[in-house]
Amino acid sequence: MENRLLKAKATLPTYDRNKLVARIVHLGFGAFHRAHQSVYADILAAEHGSDWGYCEVNLIGGEQQIADLKQQDNLYTVAEMSADAWTARVVGVAKRALHAQVDGLETVLAAMCEPQVAIVSLTITEKGYCHSPATGKLMLDHPLIVGDLQNPQQPKSAAGVVVEALACRKAAGLPAFSVMSCDNMPENGHVTRNVVCAYARAVSAELGDWIEANVTFPSTMVDRIVPAVTAETLDKIEQLTGVRDPAGVACEPFRQWVIEDNFVAGRPAWEKAGAELVADVVPFEEMKLRMLNGSHSFLAYLGYLAGYQHINECMEDENYRRAAHALMLKEQAPTLKVQGVDLAHYADLLIARYSNTALRHRTWQIAMDGSQKLPQRMLDSVRWHLVHQRDFSLLALGIAGWMRYVGGVDEQGQAIEVCDPLLTVIQNAVNSSAQGEARVQALLGIEAIFGNEMPKDATFVAQVKKAYLTLLEKGAKVTVAQYAAAL
Repeated sequence: MENRLLKAKATLPTYDRNKLVARIVHLGFGAFHRAHQSVYADILAAEHGSDWGYCEVNLIGGEQQIADLKQQDNLYTVAEMSADAWTARVVGVAKRALHAQVDGLETVLAAMCEPQVAIVSLTITEKGYCHSPATGKLMLDHPLIVGDLQNPQQPKSAAGVVVEALACRKAAGLPAFSVMSCDNMPENGHVTRNVVCAYARAVSAELGDWIEANVTFPSTMVDRIVPAVTAETLDKIEQLTGVRDPAGVACEPFRQWVIEDNFVAGRPAWEKAGAELVADVVPFEEMKLRMLNGSHSFLAYLGYLAGYQHINECMEDENYRRAAHALMLKEQAPTLKVQGVDLAHYADLLIARYSNTALRHRTWQIAMDGSQKLPQRMLDSVRWHLVHQRDFSLLALGIAGWMRYVGGVDEQGQAIEVCDPLLTVIQNAVNSSAQGEARVQALLGIEAIFGNEMPKDATFVAQVKKAYLTLLEKGAKVTVAQYAAAL
């Protein structure tokens, strides 16, 4: 299979792959990592002679992705899709691929304890951190964490695996590595530090102290739209390259990576591949989470309810386009601290990216895990508006859209497949309340999402109820048109 991929009609890895060293262990070999961080490493190896390679790991699920990668001598294809042209590159920076449940946890831990490992990076989605999105703290009652603390040498959670690897390195007299989150969370480095250190302290105070003193947790902001891979995606990649690649992934041409330059054991020269190394990532993270991810979630819930399966279809509806643009500039941009960025240009760029007809980014995919996403994408901004007594009607509409969506039945009476780590809690709130204002009140009562204060704020509750009742009465399309007309 290696020979077939190396004959693909694509940019091929011309560098000597034998010279790569697995200095980064990455947890979460999903589509986003393949299309983002690995591409930066591939560019560095191809154009700058970098020897930084990856050991790719999946802990839970994704067995087939790892099997496919191994089958192909750790090569896979990344296709960039735009309306006028597709281009492809075969990425060759993975030195090794492991699955904790297939290859054994011992093998994964041994890979993380190799002396040359300088960074352990993560793309495990927000829910993989086993934290409360409302507080940012580790949930010690999370089933995975409870199980890991009973048997810390055999962890299943990402936090447990990272801490056990660090414990093994400490015992062996090896230096620590940096732990770098590449997931969409505000201050993702701080969240990772909180979760890892809280877990470590629950195992051993001494270990917790050692990790605090020796490990850094750089924050990052990552951006590239990478739709979930479908059979159609793989067919298109095969047409493009002439080779069938089950590990292939497709994405938009745009990519961005802002990294806090805070590493204890060195790092690749990512800036040579276009990344920005900065002292403080938080303002960039907030900008992306609120303007891009916030508008994406807004479009996902309200678009799905209107029958739009893909984000580019929402963009073909002038009202959705106007509402998303106004949400970015009128309600998200004023809340930001970022300096020196033309936010109007950024908003226009986002609308253009959403309009890419080749992407076919499903509203249902973006709508997943809303309980983990709402706090940073919308609720933090609402808190700013409540303090400053500013209008947040579009944010309220987005939150109401989430509430209507998690009700589990669309406007045609069809069931919605709601995917969320708090699904049981959400369903309890839905099933125990009558449709209408009572439903809003019940969902606002989920403390892990809304905290304690917001559900008591009369202005906030009134705005969300108003938007929700309008959605019930008029449907998503008419409601969005009504809100767009009021701009």
